[in-house]
Amino acid sequence: MITPEFLLTSLIVVLIPGTGVIYTVSTALVHGRRAGIYASLGCTAGIVPHLAATVLGLAALMHTSALAFQIVKYAGVLYLFYIAYATWRDKSAFAVDGTIASTSATRLMAKAFMLNILNPKLSIFFLAFLPQFVDAKAAHPLEQLLILSGVFMLMTFVVFVGYGYIAHAFRRLVIESPRVQRWLRYGFAAAFAGLGAKLAASEG
Repeated sequence: MITPEFLLTSLIVVLIPGTGVIYTVSTALVHGRRAGIYASLGCTAGIVPHLAATVLGLAALMHTSALAFQIVKYAGVLYLFYIAYATWRDKSAFAVDGTIASTSATRLMAKAFMLNILNPKLSIFFLAFLPQFVDAKAAHPLEQLLILSGVFMLMTFVVFVGYGYIAHAFRRLVIESPRVQRWLRYGFAAAFAGLGAKLAASEG
């Protein structure tokens, strides 16, 4: 069940920079290390609905229903473009002390959650990925699926926190350079817009 092949494949998937990684890195740079952890929590929580959909078989329904897939897909596209616009327009300087109020932490996690929940590709990915590592002859395949899902989510959280810590390590350079701040803001905005355009152009 939890084989070296599963762990290696999961690690590769988690390490590939995507929407969640970009959001976590940008959050850690702007708000500090703790905020990066909150973003990681939100991104990890955003996986839960997709895993639940896979377990319940809803992902298969969405895969066969073009309308359902398109609705979720374009909701995700619009949200990515919104994040890109908000990032581009944010002219505030990067925070220095890294402390954030609980309401801010909630907003950070909610935004990260929405970024992942509005990614229909995750449901399709889990539908195709997880069953490969479940023993079809097992007495309780659902239990295996849940365990594999838990391992994947834990790996996601740990890797994303790592990305946030790495970003925080370079934060002093960013804080001391308004020019670097400006170009990072533009870069993150372009990355979110590019991910939105890629999702909009994708087929399936």
